[in-house]
Amino acid sequence: MDNTLNLLFYFMPTFIHDIATSVPEFSSDQQHIREVMKRHIGKDRRSEAIIHRIYTQSGIEKRHSVVEDFLPNQNGTLFFNGQTKSEPGTAARNKVYETESKKLFVDVARKLLADNPHISSDEITHVITVSCTGFYAPGPDYEIVKTLHLKPSTQRFHVGFMGCYAAFPAMKMAQSFCTSDPEAVVLLVSAELCTLHFQFKNDVDNLLSGSVFADGAAGMIVSSKTPKKQSLEINKFVSSLVSKGEKDMAWTIGDSGFEMVLSTYVPDIIKENIHSAVQPLYDQYNFSADNIDYWALHPGGRSILDKIESSLDLKPDQVSASRKTLAEYGNMSSATVLFVLKKLLDSDLKAGQNILSMAFGPGLTIESGLMTVHHPN
Repeated sequence: MDNTLNLLFYFMPTFIHDIATSVPEFSSDQQHIREVMKRHIGKDRRSEAIIHRIYTQSGIEKRHSVVEDFLPNQNGTLFFNGQTKSEPGTAARNKVYETESKKLFVDVARKLLADNPHISSDEITHVITVSCTGFYAPGPDYEIVKTLHLKPSTQRFHVGFMGCYAAFPAMKMAQSFCTSDPEAVVLLVSAELCTLHFQFKNDVDNLLSGSVFADGAAGMIVSSKTPKKQSLEINKFVSSLVSKGEKDMAWTIGDSGFEMVLSTYVPDIIKENIHSAVQPLYDQYNFSADNIDYWALHPGGRSILDKIESSLDLKPDQVSASRKTLAEYGNMSSATVLFVLKKLLDSDLKAGQNILSMAFGPGLTIESGLMTVHHPN
């Protein structure tokens, strides 16, 4: 292969053709969940008051879950209405994850193929799945290939246990596959069942976690083929690590589910480091904040969005997709930022507008990606 062809492949653009989402059938409004938490977790009037304040100021209106314990119908059996006196163990929670996550992974993948008739199932060359809320093997990548009758030769990859920023490493992989092979068509799906790991603790960090996390799935088709509808061209990704926040956001496996550490310091840590995190993108494209039309921020919580909006002096409409996603779905870990990108992709955008997407996770890790709106000729 000559150098000219090598350069052609290197600079070949990569596009997000479409984004699809899926959520469990069960959902509850945040006010109802607040009262459930006060009844089962509030040990006294002080803790009930803290719960009331956290939930009321969360910026969330509704959340979805694969379990019924948070619903008004009182039919759930995993947590509050179960017959056992102790918390469900990790095995019991993961068993639900295996059953329910398969449905969401496959549903998103099926929607993506159905909504893009110009891309056939035979054209899918790679499947990337993302999740940090459960494990099983053969995994969701296998389930998608089997159920959708993709080619047995489809290359499969799974990004696991990275947390809320994990969609970005997956998108980087997809971009790399498409850059190295112009015929590559990547199906990427993230599914997270965060509510399975509810913890019966009333310290503030756990109450914060319990007030925001929800279940959902989202995915995209990525390739270097020219899209036939409004799409997003992937430009560049950058990573930033804030080691001082290592203990403020963490994710471990315990005997009673996965245990999340989400301290009240996280929004301030992100605010202090947000400028340095995006500066490499600015430098490469000779950009400033004025060149960014929309910010697709992972809505880890209302305070995070407030701090970033204030620190970067953003206009409300520039982050409205993130706030709407938080209000309608809560924090679905790695899948959430894809919900935000879908809201933007489904809106009336102008060709050439720039979108800066960003997510945060254990480490404390800040992942960013610059994308440009593409319209077909």
